[in-house]
This record gives sequence, structure tokens and C-alpha cells, in this order.
Amino acid sequence: MTRQNDEPDAHVVLAYRDVHKQFGDFVALAGVSMEVRKTEVVCLIGPSGSGKSTLLRCTNGLESIDGGEITLDGQVLPRHGRGMRAVRQRMGMVFQNFELFPHMTALANVASGPLTVLRLPRGEAEARASALLAKVGLADKAASYPSNLSGGQQQRVAIARALAMQPEVMLFDEPTSALDPETIGEVLNVMKALAEEGMTMLVVTHEMSFARRVADHVVVFERGTIIEQGPPAQIFDAPLVPRTRDFLSHLGWEG
Repeated sequence: MTRQNDEPDAHVVLAYRDVHKQFGDFVALAGVSMEVRKTEVVCLIGPSGSGKSTLLRCTNGLESIDGGEITLDGQVLPRHGRGMRAVRQRMGMVFQNFELFPHMTALANVASGPLTVLRLPRGEAEARASALLAKVGLADKAASYPSNLSGGQQQRVAIARALAMQPEVMLFDEPTSALDPETIGEVLNVMKALAEEGMTMLVVTHEMSFARRVADHVVVFERGTIIEQGPPAQIFDAPLVPRTRDFLSHLGWEG
């Protein structure tokens, strides 16, 4: 069942206005415009290579845009990395492949941001990390290293690490794509719980059932453009664009 946004006129957290991005001759984003409001879960779906992950990477400054603008809380994001440092502290990002520090325990991984970036006292940073590991169901894995954790457990540590910075918005870039089928559910359950708590989330996903149940708004990408966007009921049950229907049917989506 889709979580309902209790604030239909909620503040716009992220706004994209005619965003363009090219890699050489390849057009990754060709004029993308959309909004993410406070407490919303917005899922980006579409074929691989259609620009979804590029949009996320441009959002937190891993890639610079070539045209248009992205705003966070009404402020235009800087185009280059140096000015993005403070902005990144306000966004948590979870990648496909975990990106944990292999030489650190789960607790140390989660505490690293508060210690080094926020400069919290070690005791406070580790207490925050411990609470977040419990939140994602890994209280008993605090002393474990990534090599001793399953893929699903590593991804949950990565989510806890992003949450440790107390971000305004969470960005998820296909967080289950590198996982075994058995561990996908445990990560999606953590994300669903965050959504129910009101975390603002922008999620690139191929998990259509998750998008149907959890998203407030679904955006369909094709060749660097948005071809359709709307509530899950529209996108999954009555899409307006034939290409959306084709994409979903190829994934075996039957509504």
C-alpha cells in the first residue's frame, strides 16, 4: 500500500529545471525537470542507461551538470565539487556496491562521518552509530568487518552510515542491484521503514513492487528524458505513454 504524503503542499526539497548532462557525444540527461517534496518518496524507473543514476550523481555533485539547475531548499547547487562539500552533508547517498571501508568494523564505518566531517566526540559518534545499526537490524554486527557480512548486511550498514550524517534527503542508486534475491527484502524493508518515518527519498530502482507500494511519485526515464510521471496507480495500473507500458511488460509487471 502506498504511503500517503500528509503534506500535499509540502516544501520542495529538490527541484530540477531543464537539467542537461553529456559524456562526450552521449546525451545522458536532455532537459530533465521534476520536484521532490518534503517527506515524499520519489522512485525513478526506466531502462538501464536512461539517465536515472546520472541524475542522482549530479544531485550530490559526483558529476557536474552542463545546463539547467538543481536546487536544494530553493538554493541553486554549485556546479563544481568544492562548493558541494557542505551540500553533501545534507544528502545521504547509498550506492549499488556498498562502498564501505573494508578495514573498518560496521560500527567504525557508521561513525566515520560524524567523527571526521561533523567532528563529534568519539563517544557521541559511536553512540549514534550503535543506535543506527540497531535501527537497521544489525546491533549484533557492530564489531564485524564488511568481509564477514552478507551483501544485504553491508548495504544496511551503508544506509546506517548515510543516516549518521542526519541528512535532509536520502538518495538511493539501485541499492539492491548487487544483492542476492534472499537479501533484497531486508534492504527494502529498511527503506520502507524510513519512508514510513517521513524521510525524503529519491530512489533509482528496478524493484517495481517496491515502487508501487512505497513511492508517492514515480518518474519514468527514457534516453535521458522523462516520458511520464505521476502517482504509482497511474504509472503501474494505467500508464498514459505506450513506452511505459512496454517497459513494464518486459519486466513482467502485471499490475
